Amino acid sequence: MYKEFYRLREEPFNITADPDFFFGSVRHAEAFNHLLYGVEQRKGIIVMTGEIGTGKTTLCRTLLNRLDHTTKTALILNPNFSETQLLQMILKDFGLSSQNHSRFAWINVLNEFLLEETSHGHNVVLIIDEAQNLRAPQLEYIRLLSNLETEKAKLLQIILVGQPELFNNLQLPALRQLNQRIAVRYHILPLEKFEVRDYIYHRLKVADATLRLNFTQEAIDAIYFHSQGTPRLINILCDRALLAGFVAETYVIDEKIINKCATEVR
Repeated sequence: MYKEFYRLREEPFNITADPDFFFGSVRHAEAFNHLLYGVEQRKGIIVMTGEIGTGKTTLCRTLLNRLDHTTKTALILNPNFSETQLLQMILKDFGLSSQNHSRFAWINVLNEFLLEETSHGHNVVLIIDEAQNLRAPQLEYIRLLSNLETEKAKLLQIILVGQPELFNNLQLPALRQLNQRIAVRYHILPLEKFEVRDYIYHRLKVADATLRLNFTQEAIDAIYFHSQGTPRLINILCDRALLAGFVAETYVIDEKIINKCATEVR
């Protein structure tokens, strides 16, 4: 609705995980480098956690977009399946199939695929988002998949992404073998206060906003106060603020608009 008024190419504050809008804050850049290191060095199991709305899925999609063609990838967005169904989803996302519908046959198909890719110098990455929903038997199954390796390297790099509950789940005694195999861990925190302004204007720039559209410093401070630096909450507030600015026919988003929007979305 406000896109034409502000002459935006697209809406800058959607809450979808769009890698085009990825903002490399200090912590998000660190998280990205941890993921990239784990993948490129074939470390096996990598775990990334963060509270709701901190940008975990966007980070994963950014990683997928920046890996080169020699890295084969699969992304499981909702792993709320049985162990067998999870394996089927993994095979499907890698474009694999088997005439023999047994778990043993599926593991063989996956192993042959991994060996073939490795023989060509390729790497293979599996990302499981919302991994806090995985139950102990599924997580143990993930550990078994991580056993697919040569004498020199892991054949499959597994990235588990989830809310802090994932960290707690991995502390279960039944999962101590899996927990010991995690080579890279990172916990994403919200944006720092000084990063919020850069985050907002980064998204506006990607959306081709004109210089006329301005968030006052008091508005930026209010956004941080109400969101505590959580990117998704910043997006929700800013999206509502642009709508309010459109209704008021103003290019200046001030503290009054932000506080009103915060009351509405709360």
